[in-house]
This record gives sequence, structure tokens and C-alpha cells, in this order.
Amino acid sequence: MFAVPPWLPLSQLALVAVAAVCLFVAWRLDDRRAQRVVALRSRLLYGVPWGTLVSTLFVLAVYLFVQGGFDYWYRPVVVPFRAWSYLYPTGILTAAFSHSGAGHLIGNLVGTLTLAPLVEYTWGHYPRSGRETALSDWGSDPRVRAFLVFPAAVGVVGVLTALFSVGPIIGFSGVVFAFAGFALVYYPLTTVLALSASSVVDLLYDSLFDPTTVASSREAFVSPWWAQIAIQGHAIGLLTGALLALWLVERRGDDRPAALRLWTGVLFFSVSQSLWAVYWYRGADSYVLYRAAGLALVFLLATLVTAAASAGDRPLFDQVGASVRDRTADILGDGSGRRLRNGGDGEAGSGGRGRGGLRAVTGRQVAVALLLVGAASITGPAVAVNMVTTAGEELPGESVQVRGYEVTYAENVTNGMVSVLELEGFGESTSVTTSGVVVRNPGRNIWTREVSKGRLAFDGRSAVRVGGVGWRETVVANRTGWSLVGSNASYRVTLVVDGNVTPVYASPPATAEPVVAGQNVSIAAEEEGFRLVVGPENDTVSAPVPRLNESVTLRGVEFTNRGGKLYATTNGTRVRVAAKERYQ
Repeated sequence: MFAVPPWLPLSQLALVAVAAVCLFVAWRLDDRRAQRVVALRSRLLYGVPWGTLVSTLFVLAVYLFVQGGFDYWYRPVVVPFRAWSYLYPTGILTAAFSHSGAGHLIGNLVGTLTLAPLVEYTWGHYPRSGRETALSDWGSDPRVRAFLVFPAAVGVVGVLTALFSVGPIIGFSGVVFAFAGFALVYYPLTTVLALSASSVVDLLYDSLFDPTTVASSREAFVSPWWAQIAIQGHAIGLLTGALLALWLVERRGDDRPAALRLWTGVLFFSVSQSLWAVYWYRGADSYVLYRAAGLALVFLLATLVTAAASAGDRPLFDQVGASVRDRTADILGDGSGRRLRNGGDGEAGSGGRGRGGLRAVTGRQVAVALLLVGAASITGPAVAVNMVTTAGEELPGESVQVRGYEVTYAENVTNGMVSVLELEGFGESTSVTTSGVVVRNPGRNIWTREVSKGRLAFDGRSAVRVGGVGWRETVVANRTGWSLVGSNASYRVTLVVDGNVTPVYASPPATAEPVVAGQNVSIAAEEEGFRLVVGPENDTVSAPVPRLNESVTLRGVEFTNRGGKLYATTNGTRVRVAAKERYQ
């Protein structure tokens, strides 16, 4: 019998074959495929969205060669490539094109490959009118437009999202949302359909690299999913793309989308992409989600984009006052109540249409102005925050130094990343405290809590990667501790760099709830380990916590470490007072 070699990815090959055959059959059954090819070749060089491919390859190259993803696919360097401050241009220039991990990268690349071709097709490699090539002849060259102009525009939008996002953002998603905002103005429902296509591509990727998954229930430390989304950056991208599309529609005189289709498309896209998930950080691992307010903003956004694209050119005040003028200005003054035909002599029925100023403002202009005001309102705070360093004050306690980076563990310290400006509103404040592994680099204006206290308590060990262009260093945070029965834990945190261990934090002592032979039992964390403390508050004796399967006697009570559990024995009675922390 034929045996399949274990190295042969049979299931993946079968999936690729089935998908290719089914796609070929669907293509052959499409009686409009010839027209589709002609349409693509009329707008794109050889019918291929080259600008999209170049942009995608650039983002992939940043991940592989700048962030070190080529050697560490799942563990790139992230900290130095975030948009921390205007005083740190490296982060501003790289943030939009860098990613926090392989999953983050793939998600944004899939979104780019499904949405950017719609934008590139709309813009086209072949100019539609002389107005598009009036500046220079090279602007009409399809190769220049495909391989240079479109990727350059993508790069500019990426930098803009970093400039006007409340940092420290990272990722290409702001540009992906700009693609979506542009495409929605021209192809509202097609854009929503493209989201389904991206889901298919995501599933195909997962099926190829992980064809079979075996899972079981387990404990997990999970932050709210909506607290991981850069809502402000996504909103900036969507508005940028929509405004660029509106500008192109006006410049070219292109057909405007049906109002209801556009409104539905923007609403469905915004909801499906969680643009309604407006939240704030309260400190520690606590967040607040403003679901109702966020959904109201999404409805308002859909309405404003629709009005900006589809509202008429008739002066707004003429539309509002038309009914009043019809009932008053055109009535004969002879007391008969009869109406003038065609506005009488033309003066009464004009309603001041010839006047300038506010009477000449159209509904479309008002909608565009409101979109610009909305964009300014969400980008304005970013300017104020990003103009200020996020480095914060000196870190407390011991720390390790890595080429300008300071890494430590601290609890209840002011969050230097959030508290750049002291503001309060809606019951929330920017003056919050945080606990966990903190990274600071004054030269790069970086201050960040990379690992929360809760995460480290759950995992017990976490790696923090710092670095820059062309180099990286890993700092490993380790937590060890004892959980006291009926009380808190006593724990210590060390940082390891290049094999060198540095103790950086010891928690306050914790006292077990059981009182043994009239003695309180506590464990205190120290720089080199843990100490067992026994006795009343002002009259205690102590000794190092016994090692595994060893004992120590204090005040007539024997304490034994059995399998990581600490038992107290006296007069034939044994009670557990503590257990060594176990991590996932």
C-alpha cells in the first residue's frame, strides 16, 4: 500500500487544488469574464493593481528586515517603531508600516489586498481627462502612476495617520481604513462584500499553515478585545479616504453613489469593523467602553459621508426656506390670497438667490465642512499629546539598562504614556496609575508598560524586546511567589538580560489567615528569595522558606515544604498556610 511521507503536506496541497479548480470553474461559467478583463486592462496596467502589490511588499519588507521578522517571525521588535512623539521621528515614520506580530501583519495585508485594488482601479493607471496630466507629461505614464505615484500616496497617508493618531500607535490598519473610506464613496456595497472576501483569504491562510487544530479548555488571561483596537487611528483613516474620494469625484465629475447605498455601506462597514468601540483606559487592567455613544457616532458618520457625496448643489437656505417663500413671497398683495405664477416679476420669488455669503452655501459644502470639523476634533488631541514627550519621571527602584532603554517592574506608578496632559471629563481622567513591566527611553521619548501586573502574575514569565533599526535585545521578566491561605501573595520580580539576573521588585509581606499555636505566619519577599516570619506583630522570628521536602521549626511550629505547599505542624495538628504560585 502506498504510504504518504510525513513531510508531504497532503491536506494543504488538496486544499490548494480544490480551491484552484473551483475558482477556474466559476471563472469559466462567468459569461462576462471577457468584459471584466477588458475593464481591468482599461484602468490598470496589464490589468494588475501594481501599486497595491508594491505597497504590500513594502510593508512586508519593513516587518521582515526592519523589525527583524525574517529571523523572528512571531517575535518582532515593536517598542522602537511605535509613534511615541513628534520628538521621535523614527517612530512617526515607521509606525504605520510596522506591526506587533505576524497575526497583526497578515490581517492588515489581507485587508490591503482586498480593498486597495478597488481604490487603484477607481483612480486608474490611465488618466481619464487632461486635468489629471496638466502638471507634467510623466504624470500620464501608466508605469509611473502604477509603481510610483500610488505607492507614494499610500506612504503619505500612512505617515499622516501616525502624525494625527493619539500614540503610541503601530500598524497599517489606518491606511487600510483609508482604502475602505475611499472605496465606500465609489462602491459602497462592493466594499462591504470585500470584507467577506478578506474573511475567506484569512481562513485560507489559517488552513494552509494550521490545517488541523486540537484544542481543549484552559484558563486564560484576556483583555477586552475592544481595548486592543486603535479606534481613533481607524477613524482618521476612514475620514481621510472618504475625503480624498470626494475630492476626486468633484475634480473628475464622476457619478455619485446612490445615497441609500452609500449610507448603508458606511454604516455596515463601520459596525462590522467595530468603529463604534469607543473606550478609555482607567488604569491597571480596567477599561470603560462607551457602546451607545460610539454607535451614535457611527450613525452620524454614515449620514455625513452620504450628505457630502450625495447632497445637491442647491443653496441650503433655498431648500430650507423654499416652502416659506412658496407660501408668502409669491402671494399677490391685493388681498385676494391668490399666488403669483412663476414667481411674478421674479423679485419676490428669488428669495435672495443672487446674494452671496451664507445663502450660497450648499448642503454638500456643509456636510464636507462637518466632516472636516470631525476630522479636526479627533486629530487635534493627537497634536497636543504628540508634541509632548512621553518619557515621564524617573523609574522607581532598580532597573536594567540596555543601550538607552531602562526596564523595570513597578506598581501603582503614574502612567507616563497616558498622563501626558492632565485632563478630566465624563468621569474619566488621564491621570491614572499602572503596574507591571515598564520600559523607558528618554532619548527616544518612550514610556510604556509592556507587560501588565495581571499578565505577569498569570504567565509568570514574559519577554520584552527592545532595540532599534538593525539591533534587538530581549529582557525576560520572571515572577516567583507564594500564595498565603486566605490572604494575598508574596512575590518578587527579576529581569534577565544576557544571562544576568537583576532583582527589581519585592512585594510587601503577606500574612496567612490561619493562626497556628497563637502565632501569625507571614512570608516576606527579599532580594535573594523568601523569608518565613512567625510570631506576633512586634515579636517575630524568621528563617528562609524551606526548600522542597525540607522543614524548619520556628516558635515550636514545624513548617514543611511538600510539593510546593507549605504546611505548619504542631501538637499533632497540620494545616496548610501557603502554596508556591503556579503559572500558566
